[in-house]
Amino acid sequence: MALLSADTEHLQRTIELAEHGRGRVHPNPMVGALIVRDGTIIAEGWHDEHGGPHAEVNAIALAEGTDLEGATLFVSMEPCCHQGKTPPCTDAILASGIARVVVASDDPSSKASGRGLGILRDEGIEIEVADGEVARRARLVNQPFRKHARTGRPWVLFKSAMTLDGKVATRTGDSQWISDESSRARAHRWRASVDAVAVGIGTALADDPRLTARVEGVHHQPRHVVFDATARLPQDSQLVSAAPDPPLTVIVSRAARRPATEALERAGAEVIVATGGNEPARVRSALEQLGADDVTSILLEGGPHLAGAFLDAGEIDEVRLFLAPLLLGGRAARDPLEGEGVERISEALRALTLDCERVADDLLVSARLREW
Repeated sequence: MALLSADTEHLQRTIELAEHGRGRVHPNPMVGALIVRDGTIIAEGWHDEHGGPHAEVNAIALAEGTDLEGATLFVSMEPCCHQGKTPPCTDAILASGIARVVVASDDPSSKASGRGLGILRDEGIEIEVADGEVARRARLVNQPFRKHARTGRPWVLFKSAMTLDGKVATRTGDSQWISDESSRARAHRWRASVDAVAVGIGTALADDPRLTARVEGVHHQPRHVVFDATARLPQDSQLVSAAPDPPLTVIVSRAARRPATEALERAGAEVIVATGGNEPARVRSALEQLGADDVTSILLEGGPHLAGAFLDAGEIDEVRLFLAPLLLGGRAARDPLEGEGVERISEALRALTLDCERVADDLLVSARLREW
């Protein structure tokens, strides 16, 4: 049965509420909820922090003192039915007197996947699940959670700044700064919204970056990840000096010498050995190990060599490119993506969506490559 237009509007509101949890609820999904009775919104809630009450429980708590018999709960993702850091949301719903639950999207994790809705349905609660555009919007909010739940690997956002002729550095390697200050501030907010920021050793050596989110209102600093096959990251680099706060993970290959990896570990870094016969295989190995440690999202900031390996591995889920009004030229100037690439245009990865936005003097081009 199709949802009423008012139902769809309420679900859209739950998606907006879910956004309050961005950068705060890792590794849980962002969820929003509201309670309606006789056409009036009684309470709104969202999952505010990891380990805290979920959206449904917060909404029910805010409605304390109000008779919820016959009310409808709208929620952006199906309620949980398992005991984690908090009790099951299904218990709170059953105890509240709510008669109807309308859900925007499924929970693909093995602990859920329709089980909570089955419990509620068995207890006589009317259940409706959305489809179409509102369901898609709800899924898009939680792409990191959904990919991690389905594959065990983190969702990857590749970000780069390039010139009009598609270059990210001059032939001498100079790249600071191609993008506008406003664009760089936007990228810092992205850092605050992900679990980890990753760069290659070339970028780490050339720029000695901090990789922190340096904007107001940051509730979370991401883990730093450096892909460094032979453990060359200097002990006096800013990343090593700051470890373990924020945490630093160095991804090495079996070619890394033990004294070098042990020195990084003594300095506070975690060292992961990625296995595989080529770079794309080692990227997948690293992502599997990071995912096993509850890393659900990564902002990949390059450089071109590492970004190409991620593309060859099929592990870039979304691309955001700042296009600056500059021309570099030069045969040896760097491209944003290297690696092996494809041999034929017909083999190219085609984006599912494409959006453009003006950011000060730059143009931000965003492309979604996969949806989970």
